[in-house]
Amino acid sequence: QVKVEESGGDLVQPGGSLRLSCTVSGLTLDRRAITWFRQAPGKEREGVMCISGWGRSVYYGDFVKGRFTISRDNARNTAYLQMHHLKPDDTALYFCAVHGYPDPSTTGWNIPNGYEYWGQGTQVTVSS
Repeated sequence: QVKVEESGGDLVQPGGSLRLSCTVSGLTLDRRAITWFRQAPGKEREGVMCISGWGRSVYYGDFVKGRFTISRDNARNTAYLQMHHLKPDDTALYFCAVHGYPDPSTTGWNIPNGYEYWGQGTQVTVSS
């Protein structure tokens, strides 16, 4: 049974930083892309950042603007999302998703239907 578990969400002040973790069990990750999505109340789920199976490609939403980085440790079956310079607009439930392929490409990475496994999400709240 595959389990995807996110952690690291918290309440943080504007301008602050957080690191989210995504740990996957029951599945070998090295041939699968991992993406962080987020969903704010009343808004659609949107792709944040994606890293390909071997870490050679990274895709991200325009709103990231150099503030976030994504990384993965295949030996630990874990991916990370490091976020800096957080804004109130970053407030959302952040999900980790595992794709069915190593590299979903620039046109496919932010399409939720392509992902086989999802976590329950971790809440990020940016507020003073």
